[in-house]
Parts: sequence; structure tokens; C-alpha cells
Amino acid sequence: MTQKTRKTTTPDGLVIVDKPSGFTSHDVVAKMRGIARTRRVGHAGTLDPMATGVLVLGVEKATKLLGHLALTEKEYLGTVRLGQNTITDDAEGEITSSTDASKVTREAVDAGIVKLTGDIMQVPSKVSAIKIDGVRSYKRARDGEDFDIPARPVTVSSFTVYDVREAVAGDGTPVLDAIVSVVCSSGTYIRALARDLGADLGVGGHLTALRRTRVGPYKLDSARTLEQLQEELTLMPIANAAAAAFPRWDVDTRRARLLLNGVRLEMPDEYAGTGPVAVFDPEGRFLALVEELKGKAKSLAVFG
Repeated sequence: MTQKTRKTTTPDGLVIVDKPSGFTSHDVVAKMRGIARTRRVGHAGTLDPMATGVLVLGVEKATKLLGHLALTEKEYLGTVRLGQNTITDDAEGEITSSTDASKVTREAVDAGIVKLTGDIMQVPSKVSAIKIDGVRSYKRARDGEDFDIPARPVTVSSFTVYDVREAVAGDGTPVLDAIVSVVCSSGTYIRALARDLGADLGVGGHLTALRRTRVGPYKLDSARTLEQLQEELTLMPIANAAAAAFPRWDVDTRRARLLLNGVRLEMPDEYAGTGPVAVFDPEGRFLALVEELKGKAKSLAVFG
């Protein structure tokens, strides 16, 4: 008689990671696959290796939420060095130019910030994952190609300078370090903001530090380091994650059954144009993500 081995089921949920510097988002996903003992792990939007802070991961069924979470607003704290350009627009790349920035005034910095706030057209950094004719931009840059990336619309809801400090770069150039916070739409490159601020001021600029403090409703105070997660895997249940991130629609048992059987329910007017909506049954179970289309609920992902 053979004895069956009981398989441990990995729970569904989100993991809010405080990403360490030097790790790619893929590195964190690989680490989490080992911690959670499942291959079914993904992330909601990348974070550059230099950057630290909030990286939202989905485990098991929660991976179906990630594409929708990736589109939410993000918040950052960072340091912009004015007086030097780098090939990557951040401290990871080699310096391509140095200019004395000691004469740049705080008023000029604030005026430059205003130009980069609101709905703007931004050219992403050349060393990035943007695809140009099917090839990653960073690969073209590393191969020495001369190419352009089209500007694209992004929204910078808030761009604030907390402090501007005088400093001297390693090559002896007088520079300024601006401590900033940014609230922006998905797809915004903070290092491109640093580059463009430096260009506007005529001295060049790049990002020397970046910490993401929020992705949608998920903040740094709920994030855990990889070491903490190794000791205790802390997941946000998928129902809690959905309720925090999306408008909530509670339906009765009959509607819940119809929805799970593929019937397009009539949606209340209040959900028109709100984007994804989380549907819950009377017991509080998270059933699906839907979107209003011509007054009816179009399923985006089913969880019930």
C-alpha cells in the first residue's frame, strides 16, 4: 500500500515587498517563487534595480489582478543630481557630461519643476525596457545604435522639491542635489524627469536615489523585506486586495450565480466609467473583476 504525500497549498494573495537596491523586479519574483513554493508569481510593474521600495507581487490566483494594478498611480521619493548627465539617466550609468551647477537658484529649480507637472509628453530613458521595432531600447543603446524613442503622454500629479543641497561630485564638479517627491501615472520614468529638469536648467541631471512609497492603495508601511518574508510569508488575501484597489459592488446570491455562469449583468449607473470593479457575493467572497460596457458587466477576470 502506497502512502500519498499531502501537497501544501499555497494561498492566493498579494505580497507587498520592500525591494532592496541591486535587485531587478525579476530577481524579486524568483526569490518569492522559492519562498511561496510556487511558480505562479508575478509583479505589478517593474522597479529599476537601483530603486528600492514598494513592489507588488501576486501569488497564485492573485496574479490575475496584476495587469489591472499595474495601471494605478505611484508615489516616489528621490534625489536628483543637477550638474551631471549619465547614459542611463541614473547613477547606474557612466557620466557623459559635467557642468558647474552652483549658480542654479532654488527659484529656477522650482520653475523647472512646474514645467514637468501635470499632463506632459515624456521621452522614456534610452536604457529602458521600451520596445523600438520589437527590440528593447536598452539593447539598442548597449549595441551603440543611434535611435529615437517617441514621446508619450504621462501624468505627473505632484512634483515637489523638499530641499536643494550643494555638493561636490567625484570629479570635483560643484553640483546640486534636489530631494523630491513625485506622484505620477503608470509608465512615468522618474529618471527621465531628472534628465529633463537638468536639461531645462542647462546643467544636466540624473537620478541618484529612488524609493517607491506607494503603488495605488498599497503603501510602504505594509511592505515587508525579503528577509522578513523568508521568516514569515505575509500575504494580503485576494478579497482584501481587490476591495482596497477597486470600487466594490455587492450582489445578491442570484446575481452572483448568473455572473459566474457568464451572464452579463446590468450594472448600476454609479459604476459607469470607473474602470475595473470588484464584485462580491453576500458572504463577502470576491467573485470577479468586471468593467461597465454599455450598462452591462463585462468580465475582466473571474475568481469565484
